[in-house]
Amino acid sequence: MNNFLTQSPSFDLPKKLSRLGDLAYNLWWTWQPEAMRLYSQLDRAMWERLNHNPIRMLHEIKRARLNEILKDKDYMDSYRRVFEDFDAYMAYKDTWAHRTQPELAQHPIAYFSMEFGLHETLPIYSGGLGVLAGDHLKEASDLGLPLIGIGFMYAQGYFSQRITEDGWQEALNNFLSFPELPVLQVLKDGEPVTVEVEFPDRNLALHVWEVRVGRTPLYLLDSNVEGNSDYDRLLTARLYWSDLDRRIMQEVLLG
Repeated sequence: MNNFLTQSPSFDLPKKLSRLGDLAYNLWWTWQPEAMRLYSQLDRAMWERLNHNPIRMLHEIKRARLNEILKDKDYMDSYRRVFEDFDAYMAYKDTWAHRTQPELAQHPIAYFSMEFGLHETLPIYSGGLGVLAGDHLKEASDLGLPLIGIGFMYAQGYFSQRITEDGWQEALNNFLSFPELPVLQVLKDGEPVTVEVEFPDRNLALHVWEVRVGRTPLYLLDSNVEGNSDYDRLLTARLYWSDLDRRIMQEVLLG
C-alpha cells in the first residue's frame, strides 16, 4: 500500500497517557497480557461493560479517573514497560524470517480469508476458520514474515443469537459502528482509496480498511461505496450470506 496512509483518531488523554490511543489501533495488545491490563485497570467495570474495547473506553472514561491513574506509580511503571516492549517489537529487524528466509522480504505473502478472528471487538468471524486465520496473522507478526491479510469489512459483523419463546434460535444482525472498531480507512490525498473489481455486466467499487496486527497489516474490503447499486453495497455487509448468488460474488471479490 505504498503512497497510501491511515490516520488514527485522537483521544482526549493526558500527554503522559497519550500512547494508549495509538496502541488501541494495533491489536498487538490482544496477545500481550500486561498491555491488556493497561486498559482493564483504568476501570474494570467499564472494561467489562464495553466488551473489552479500548477505543470505546478511551472515549468514555472520565478525565478525573485518568488524572488519578497518573499518580499510580505501579500503573505508570507498567505503562513505560509496555511501550518500551512495543517499540522494540515494532522496530526489531533480526526476526526469524530475516535470519532464515531473507529472500521473502522481496516476495510478500498474500493471505486471503473470508473471516479473521483477532479479538471480540472486531466481530468479522464466526468460528474456527476465523480464529485460525487470525492466529496466522499474529504468528506471522512474531516471526517477521512479510504477510498481508486480505478479507472483508463486514458492516454487520457476526450475528448475535437469541432463543425465541417457542424455542427456536433467532439470528440478530446489527450494523457495527466503524469509529468504535480498531480499523482505519486507507486514504490517498485525504480521500478514501477505491479499488474496482470487474464483473461481466459492471464494475464494483470497494473501499479499503486497515487493521494493524503487530507488524502484520490486514486489509478489509468494503462494498458500501456510493455509486454501487443497493444490492452491491450490501455484498460485504454480512459474513456468509444465505443467498447463494451473494456468496459466490463475495468469493469473486476476494479473488
